[in-house]
Amino acid sequence: MSRKIIVYGGKGALGSICVNYFKSKNFWVGSIDLTENPEADANILVNRDADFVQQETQVIDEIRGLLNNEKIEAVVCVAGGWAGGNASKDLAKNTDMMIKQSVWSSVISASVASQFLKEGGILTLTGAKPALTGTPGMIGYGMAKAAVHQLTKSLATSGSGLPDNSFVASILPITLDTPMNRKWMPKADHTTWTPLEFVADLFHKWIIAPENRPANGSLLQLVTKDSKTELVAAE
Repeated sequence: MSRKIIVYGGKGALGSICVNYFKSKNFWVGSIDLTENPEADANILVNRDADFVQQETQVIDEIRGLLNNEKIEAVVCVAGGWAGGNASKDLAKNTDMMIKQSVWSSVISASVASQFLKEGGILTLTGAKPALTGTPGMIGYGMAKAAVHQLTKSLATSGSGLPDNSFVASILPITLDTPMNRKWMPKADHTTWTPLEFVADLFHKWIIAPENRPANGSLLQLVTKDSKTELVAAE
């Protein structure tokens, strides 16, 4: 029987790479997103007009129907987005959007992990290196990602509600090498951008070889230089 994982944000640039990568490793892959990923074994399409609690309820109910009491190896949350802006214009609007894209998806992923993750399974969330400090030019983004960092620490602490021996970590990218980033920043130094395949491979290594996992609750900066990426734990 193939191993099973859930990818939250499975139709985005990084999510699509994760779906394809794990399929190539003979995993059963479920995708949660606003649109379908035809490469996934199953799709849960989140109702964008539903509120936070309704989205959580929908996702949990649909996963329960898909798994038939089986447990999964991992919940990989790579959903998110970006918005700029300081306090002078559209602060509430941009913050609301960032919270929905990053915090809602991360919290629902934690709920999924609490119910369906096997003992010793993993939950990965997606923070951001800039959110370790002030982000005056993208306040809503920084606030949302900082919340994901806090959630990661909480989930890795005893009594969090996750299954025994669960592993939780957040990746903190600087710039991911996505088609959209290439489009909008064609003259940037792409040797400092983190390849999406590196991230998918990292998650796979954590699943199949627990000895490769860093400390539980780690916030791991993805620092890429000369096309080589290192993991640097945030202090």
